[in-house]
Amino acid sequence: MSHLSEQEIIRREKLQALEAAGIDPYPAPLYPVTHLSQEIKSQFTEETKDQFAAVCVAGRIMSVNDKGKVLFVKIQDDQGIFQLYVKRDEICPDEDKSYWDIMTKNALDLGDIIGATGYVFTTKTGETSLHASTLTLLAKSLKPLPVVKRDESGQVFDAVTDPEFRYRQRYADLIINPDVKETFTKRTILMNTIRQFLNDRGALEVDTPVLQAIPGGAAARPFVTHHNALDVPFYLRIANELYLKRLIVGGFDWVYEFSRNFRNEGMDRTHNPEFTVLEWYTAYKDYFWMMEITEQLFEKIALTLHGTTELKVGEKTINFKAPFKRISILDAIKENTGIDISGMDEAGLREVCKQLKIDVPPTIGKGKLIDELFGATSEHTYIQPTFIIDYPVEMSPLTKKHRTKEGLVERFELMVNGKELANAYSELNDPIEQRKRFEDQLALMERGDDEAMFIDHDFLRALEYGMPPTSGIGIGIDRLCMMMLNQPSIQDVLFFPQMRPESNQD
Repeated sequence: MSHLSEQEIIRREKLQALEAAGIDPYPAPLYPVTHLSQEIKSQFTEETKDQFAAVCVAGRIMSVNDKGKVLFVKIQDDQGIFQLYVKRDEICPDEDKSYWDIMTKNALDLGDIIGATGYVFTTKTGETSLHASTLTLLAKSLKPLPVVKRDESGQVFDAVTDPEFRYRQRYADLIINPDVKETFTKRTILMNTIRQFLNDRGALEVDTPVLQAIPGGAAARPFVTHHNALDVPFYLRIANELYLKRLIVGGFDWVYEFSRNFRNEGMDRTHNPEFTVLEWYTAYKDYFWMMEITEQLFEKIALTLHGTTELKVGEKTINFKAPFKRISILDAIKENTGIDISGMDEAGLREVCKQLKIDVPPTIGKGKLIDELFGATSEHTYIQPTFIIDYPVEMSPLTKKHRTKEGLVERFELMVNGKELANAYSELNDPIEQRKRFEDQLALMERGDDEAMFIDHDFLRALEYGMPPTSGIGIGIDRLCMMMLNQPSIQDVLFFPQMRPESNQD
């Protein structure tokens, strides 16, 4: 046990002492908890005290104030911090005080999980507490919790902020930093709000494959694996778009999925190789309708989480009140650079990139060049929610051509705080045109663009049966959580973000 710290060695010795005394440090899981901390604090009064005459609570020890024959123990349960008043002569009413001695010496370390029964009362200092009549060890903690500073009520005011610790040991982070738990609780509220919003309008939640023979629906580099039984390569999905469209072909008018996607690309404060995207597709709608319902959804999320559409994101105030600004991508580039790139060919776009000192690889085509120009010169300037609309056809191989503007498609991306939160189209439903777009992507792949799309022949076959006019959208849930919950990085809204494996694990 040379790798153990001195404190960890002492805790293992305490574990042995408990076992020697006949106390099971990890008893059977059933423990009849009757109340949680916030429930007690919010409902206990002099008038209701009879309802709290026989209470059973459980939680993790966060502090112990030893007064000799009396202990004040703060435990943390699912709802927060709660105080136990533990008196030796109540726990051991007879002459034998050995149980008290063994428990106080070995079973009341910070981090230990205990249960207690008794009645609720108010202390002289006005704190609602449980006057314990029994005390039970439910799980001995062998690793000490990191030290945090707490106020008199036990609430953290100086949290552990080291990201290496927090992201790698999220379980400990959740214990000692209560704001982290609140973030993930609100993430679930956010997702449930979306579900209710869509379900109330008649949408159907579905599941589509994570393992795919062709990584379609987006321009991204996939993860590759191998299916042993079929002896063929498979890909972790980069998007679920093409499967959801197959369902529109099959007769569903509105389908959605919270899709776990995987892209074998870079990692930074807004990118994780595994992430969650909401995609939905609605028959007989277009991208104008999609902009309006997206505004309604984002406004609803903000109001549900915060009661207002104005949110603090870092040092900025962002207002999700509909309607949002709209500007074409070509006008956005012109607005931010003074250069009109409309009608330019690939050579002209490369010259503009060179003029603006934007380094671009020789393998990418016209669409990616425009994307690079927008990303480098314009994307970061749109802080308030803004729909960037009407993209060149080369950037959007799955999108219907614009009904009035030659060379453009009916697409928008929603920018908030300089980042893309949503991407939506009037979907291309012409199978002949879709085949041609796929072939154009194949030509880019042959040039060396490892993010170009594969040809999905089964999807083309589905389109040949006929897909109604459809609008679809993809919303990055992790980035949306960052915005709505004012978190600076994607790792702060993922329970277990990807990290390089530890070189020396205990």
